[in-house]
Amino acid sequence: MATAVITPTATAPSAAPVPAKRRRRGPWRHPWGLEGFTWLYLIWSIVPIGVAVLFSFNRGKSQSSFQGLSLRWYTGTSKAYGSVLHDPTLHAAVVQTLKLGLFVTLITIPLGVGFAIGIDRWRGRTSNGLNLVMIFSFVVPELLLAVALMFVFLQLLKFIHLGDGAETAALVVWNISWPAIIVRARLVTIGRVFEEAAADLGASRFSAIWRVLLPMLMPAIFASAVLTFASVIDDFVIVEQLSGPGSQTMSVLIYSQAHGGNNGPALNALATLMLLFSLVVAGLGYVAYRLMTKGERGNTAAALTSIAGM
Repeated sequence: MATAVITPTATAPSAAPVPAKRRRRGPWRHPWGLEGFTWLYLIWSIVPIGVAVLFSFNRGKSQSSFQGLSLRWYTGTSKAYGSVLHDPTLHAAVVQTLKLGLFVTLITIPLGVGFAIGIDRWRGRTSNGLNLVMIFSFVVPELLLAVALMFVFLQLLKFIHLGDGAETAALVVWNISWPAIIVRARLVTIGRVFEEAAADLGASRFSAIWRVLLPMLMPAIFASAVLTFASVIDDFVIVEQLSGPGSQTMSVLIYSQAHGGNNGPALNALATLMLLFSLVVAGLGYVAYRLMTKGERGNTAAALTSIAGM
């Protein structure tokens, strides 16, 4: 009787397990080096600002030793030291900065929105060339623009005097790119469907823009206003080149007094207020943008990106 011999089937050798230490060296491992560098950069950037803010609440005049908390450099009334609230120079700088920011924003936003709608809805060689104007402030150095406009105001447009008029006109030219870029980006996402539907229902072109398009552009318009106002508050180069008597803003006053050696805690308080204004405006812009786009469920990163104009 024959016996069947069963031979084992050859199987492919199994892959050797990858050691855990080797797996951690893959491309998707935690970027410890990049994370550490990011934290070092944040500490290097934020700690000096925090120290300056802390010494604005110093009870004494020292900039090296902290002597206790006090609001004397913000609201103090003693004649021995000047506070932001009662020192005429510091108080005037705050008022001038807020006034300039408001004027520039009110002028820049309508011009920028109209510019964005025009180059998006108007097709032709001229409109393609005007697209370059949208990135004007991102290409031309700010100092070059400030010096050029100073010569224009002094030699050609002599009716615009250095001071409020020149600063407002120059800052409008510098900041018009913000509403143009942000509003145009929203126009691209909206398209022309809603305007065409309004036209089919009998609306004129102006009525379609006013009643349909502009309400849909309000989040982008508000984000542009926030960026423009914050940019004017922090601007130094243009304002310093075109400033006149009695038109010093907070940034120019801080630079001039600190450069001259008069850098007491009152300047820290003024710089803290400038930082606070920027943060409050950015926070209000973020909250308002989220409320205006409630139906468009975007995440927090998308809202912050729109506010930042990226």
